[in-house]
Amino acid sequence: MSTHLNFSAHFSCINPDCRKEFDLDTVIYRCTSCGELLEVKHNTNELKKKSGKEWKELFDSRLGSVRFPNNSGIWNKKEWVLPSIADEDIVSSGEGNTHLFNASRWAKDLGLGSLHIKQCGISHTGSFKDLGMTVLVSQVNRMRRMGLPIRAVACASTGDTSAALASYAAKAGIPTLVFLPANKVSTAQLIQPVSNGAKVISLDTDFDGCMKVVQEVSKDPGIYLANSMNSLRIEGQKTIAIEILQQLSWEVPDWIVIPGGNLGNVSALGQGFELMEELGLIQKLPGIVLAQAQKANPLYESYLKNFEDFQPKEAQKTLASAIQIGNPVSVKKAIRILKKFNGIVEQASEEELADAASRGDQYGLYNDPHTGVALAAMLKLIEKKKILKGEKVVIISTANGLKFTEFKTAYHESEIPGIDSKLVNKIHKSSENMNSVFQLIQTLLT
Repeated sequence: MSTHLNFSAHFSCINPDCRKEFDLDTVIYRCTSCGELLEVKHNTNELKKKSGKEWKELFDSRLGSVRFPNNSGIWNKKEWVLPSIADEDIVSSGEGNTHLFNASRWAKDLGLGSLHIKQCGISHTGSFKDLGMTVLVSQVNRMRRMGLPIRAVACASTGDTSAALASYAAKAGIPTLVFLPANKVSTAQLIQPVSNGAKVISLDTDFDGCMKVVQEVSKDPGIYLANSMNSLRIEGQKTIAIEILQQLSWEVPDWIVIPGGNLGNVSALGQGFELMEELGLIQKLPGIVLAQAQKANPLYESYLKNFEDFQPKEAQKTLASAIQIGNPVSVKKAIRILKKFNGIVEQASEEELADAASRGDQYGLYNDPHTGVALAAMLKLIEKKKILKGEKVVIISTANGLKFTEFKTAYHESEIPGIDSKLVNKIHKSSENMNSVFQLIQTLLT
């Protein structure tokens, strides 16, 4: 297999009884022997030739760089992502390096030691999907340059995946096919791939139906699958774990709470922490909370049975549309991570997620509904005393709230069906008469 210096990586089957390996330059998504998903494995014996202290110093030295590719929060960790790729094949839009919002006032009100929200939505296309897509599209760019007959990339999406894929593929000049569930994607998300020139196909089904279609389409080796069942996506997304610890001066928090739909994100998060532990950068692992919308909660139901059984379900319509998934592809990877990381799965009702998003906004955030699911899960676990007073918590915010203006507006206008908005902040009307203005101010500040 190809190497860059002494570092190398390859695909490996996740089945512990198989572990068949494949070159990263192969167009493959499942093991040809047993049919299981793959993961990217690195030659950690070579990586261990640097100490944990040396890796920390190297990664920290690249922070704040304005030079390509280290201006990317993913590619400044290239040795742990795609060590073999040439810089000229990298397709980057400066992703990563996103703000870790210190919600210190809210932490004090909740009795937590600290509370930070990782703002992954402050990225080129407005979601954490940029972290994985830069890696996948870069590898496709490399393979096309090598002469592999890949004529398009394709994905099923509830919005953010398609936005990221369309943007990065457009930058590289790679045609894109996007399959979206009709009438289940916000306007802001829908127009992103359209604007970037993707061929957008709206299907009269849900995300799980779109996923079935794109898997069939990508059986054509000339159409490369870009969903998270392709483990190249996970490689970029795992860097979020490293970046969070850099921003916390390498101190591991007690809990990380992450919303989950197709479940590639939680497996990526865990893999990032596993690699840091194996290479000596950290000595302990955080607990991980996977937060699901109550209307799309197959993993929560499995968790209640100690993961002894997992049953896909038909996801119902939820405000958290990006995680409206009833048959997650990466469920086995997610369960492995949750078992290792003292994992908890919690759910949030529509009212709980909407109120939690708005509650966070009152401390300076601007939360999308999926972050609302994670915040609601945190609040419920504090109440259940599973997250304890004084503990340190990080919430993963997966997308920019500006993508969900309709959700925010409807909440504050009390127009979300079936929800009694508890934290409404209405717009107050007044004439320009100064007496009226002062009287209103007096009322509002009393």
